[in-house]
Amino acid sequence: MNVWFLGTGTSQGIPIIGSTHPVCLSSDPRDKRLRVSVWLTWQNHSYIIDCGPDFRQQMLASGCTKLDGILYTHEHADHTAGLDDIRPFFFRQGDMPIYAHRRVIQSLKRRFDYIFTDGEKYPGVPDVIINEVRDNQPFTLGGKTVVPISVMHGNLPIFGYRIDDFAYLTDVKTIADTEIEKLQGLKVLVISALRIEPHEMHLNLTEALEMVQRINPEKAYFTHISHMLGFHAEVSAQLPENVFLAYDNLQISL
Repeated sequence: MNVWFLGTGTSQGIPIIGSTHPVCLSSDPRDKRLRVSVWLTWQNHSYIIDCGPDFRQQMLASGCTKLDGILYTHEHADHTAGLDDIRPFFFRQGDMPIYAHRRVIQSLKRRFDYIFTDGEKYPGVPDVIINEVRDNQPFTLGGKTVVPISVMHGNLPIFGYRIDDFAYLTDVKTIADTEIEKLQGLKVLVISALRIEPHEMHLNLTEALEMVQRINPEKAYFTHISHMLGFHAEVSAQLPENVFLAYDNLQISL
């Protein structure tokens, strides 16, 4: 499996519009972060996790020309706002499968009602195939088993996903012991680490490192990073040898 980090930033992206924070002014390309998403490929299969407002830009940067489906972690705009931009894939491939919690599907139906309408559609509107993801119910994509991982984003239950020995968890604040059990034996864990200071909805750096110790993967990559975490180079130098800051367009293979 190949993993391409399409975006590793928070809801505003980095740099933030109009900000004079030093990280936002950094010349290091690793400090410039689009909204969070990953592209997973294996054999001839191609999926993304989350489809945010930078989706079009991310697809052009990555060179992705085929997309077999979209997995959603939750309904917030930085994870869903790019849905309309699936149109080029729809025109070439047909209806796009999406995988999400029922609550997320209902949110998408409200926000993109013209896509989900049962009536006559405007020409060019993409069609999707809805697949509901349920707690404790693995499903199959491209011959691989996908295990939904229930985590808490503050008081909002959301999904992460495990595929083989890879797991992707973003916007995490807490994880129940029963879900930690589903994450044993990982080669690679991707998990969010927002900033240095505590946050009521997200893991900060200290909490993310503690979570990595609990899960104990061979390697861990932090994502959903804000400018308040600090410069990529400086933070990376302080991390354990098996923990890394992800950055946009980083590629890894399992």
